[in-house]
Amino acid sequence: MAPDTTPRITVYSWLMVATLAFVWGGTFMVTEVALRGITPFWLAASRIVFAALVMVAVWGLRGFALFQAPLSGPQRAALFTIGAASSAVPFSLLAWGQQHVTSGFAGVSMASTALIMLVLAHFFVPGERLTLRRSIGFAIGFCGVVVLIGGQAFETSGGLLEPIGRAACIGAACCYSVSSILMRRLPAVDPIGLATVLLLIAAAITVPLALITEGLPPLPDNQTLVVLAFLGLIPTAAANILRVLVVRSAGPVFMSLVNYQVPVWSVVLGAWILAEPMPPSLLYAMVLILAGVAISQFGALRRLFGRAGT
Repeated sequence: MAPDTTPRITVYSWLMVATLAFVWGGTFMVTEVALRGITPFWLAASRIVFAALVMVAVWGLRGFALFQAPLSGPQRAALFTIGAASSAVPFSLLAWGQQHVTSGFAGVSMASTALIMLVLAHFFVPGERLTLRRSIGFAIGFCGVVVLIGGQAFETSGGLLEPIGRAACIGAACCYSVSSILMRRLPAVDPIGLATVLLLIAAAITVPLALITEGLPPLPDNQTLVVLAFLGLIPTAAANILRVLVVRSAGPVFMSLVNYQVPVWSVVLGAWILAEPMPPSLLYAMVLILAGVAISQFGALRRLFGRAGT
């Protein structure tokens, strides 16, 4: 039986997307702390392995439920591709690419995920048609992210490997887009089981990759272990469940709205917790991002508030 591809955007969809944006927006600060005690590739591998172990325990309590019917060969290949492209490959590409590009470009490349998703969904996900209103909304939201990042959005680092580093960041954005599209097209599946299997696949990729690129992991101190546990539990395991739920119900295009909100939360939390200076462009950026979200999701918002008013 073909999966139901009609997006179902509810108030819970909006709450889940807002939660994901908040959690992932604060992850950058926590990652900086973790990198003081562990190398980049082992950081990615450690958080994924910890998340996978937690999810296996949760999945086991649910009886290891997964797909309602056996998968075909192409569907099994798609499942492996999603596991690689949803975390393992983009984590690795970003860990390497951000060494050779400005942080501003890395931020813009992640925001471009929403634009890439918009085009891919038009061709590969029924019910996610590319309309003029939706395109304008997403373009306005992207401009908001560029305004927030400011002049360094497209500055050059001057490094010899910068072009390859930029390609790696854009490649990571493409990975997130492709994995969401493929996830939406999977047949009926238990969301906890799917989230667990994807993390297990990612762990099987990132651990050997870390060994090859960085050798044996350094022995982390207690603070680093606590931070790694947090990264594995909240922004990896719990957030992965929410991502699966949003993509499978509301669709990949709606899920991509997270990419416009994450930079805002990153700036706000940095100013609030780390006393970092608040950029004067924040208000203008938030207006553009919120306007873009409202325009692109006008139909969903109208249905949502229409139900609330009845």
